[in-house]
Amino acid sequence: MNPATHEVAVKSRLAYVPDNVAFYPWMTVRATLDYFASFRTRWNIETERRLLDQFQLDVRQKTSHLSKGQRTQVALMTAICPEPELLVLDEPTSGLDPIVRREFIQTIIGAYQEGQPGHRTVLISTHLISEFEGLIDTFTIIERGRDVLTLDADEARNRYQKIYARFTDDPGDLDLPGAHVLRRHGREVEIVVNGNAGDVTARLQSRSPETLTNESLTLEEIFIATIQPARAVA
Repeated sequence: MNPATHEVAVKSRLAYVPDNVAFYPWMTVRATLDYFASFRTRWNIETERRLLDQFQLDVRQKTSHLSKGQRTQVALMTAICPEPELLVLDEPTSGLDPIVRREFIQTIIGAYQEGQPGHRTVLISTHLISEFEGLIDTFTIIERGRDVLTLDADEARNRYQKIYARFTDDPGDLDLPGAHVLRRHGREVEIVVNGNAGDVTARLQSRSPETLTNESLTLEEIFIATIQPARAVA
């Protein structure tokens, strides 16, 4: 659908929570929720009640008296209760304390995503990658407006790996093309590889190491390795 020519139809199928949330200051929480609901053909009252209880929001309180975190919570409710096909969130956990943040990610976004498998998409823009690690199916790294990497999350974890090796003696020069040495101290070496773990592991094994282990990078570690040239994988 073209949002330029089908604006109402497109907007009726999505919801958006910006980084900086603002409401009409004279409205209460109750009036704000009712106001947003009036624009929607669908509004899940049960979800609204559950979230009000979970966030411990007072529906009689004016939005002008809410904290930044509470305003974010109300905004999330206005986005989730209509049960849109596409939920767009810009730094959705900004201003939330750590406990509420974890609950929000696990019980709200997770539950929303699983409510209708294959029919709901959540697009999240965030710098807190580690907090969303378990929910991400596909991730894109954007630097200065440019898409530098888009991968299925599981594929990314398989491609980017950290290899640790410890030898009985100093192994000397290591010929490891396509690998980036993160740390080397005496007879220990830590390496990051991108898609060539098998070849690098075989080269290290030929040196008969005492210990040789592989582990997948987290998405946050992949992000760092991708955008910082000094730590990028060759």
